[in-house]
Amino acid sequence: MRRGEREAAVRAVMERAVAPVPPGLCADAVLRGDRLLRRRRLARRALWLLACAAVLAFTVWAAEDRPWAESSSRTSPPVTGR
Repeated sequence: MRRGEREAAVRAVMERAVAPVPPGLCADAVLRGDRLLRRRRLARRALWLLACAAVLAFTVWAAEDRPWAESSSRTSPPVTGR
């Protein structure tokens, strides 16, 4: 297809009558958008709550278990020097 033919085809498409838009389309789109935003906001808040709970659980575990400290020996040391 040559450039002139393409331009003519585009002009023919552009000159067609515009299809009518249903009257409630805008209102439906707004409602759907609001619903999607509410769901995203709820999911984001749930993930933040889960992240905070995980940090709190890790902090409590670390305070109780103290993984950075050397663990105490659970057996008696070997007898040496006799």
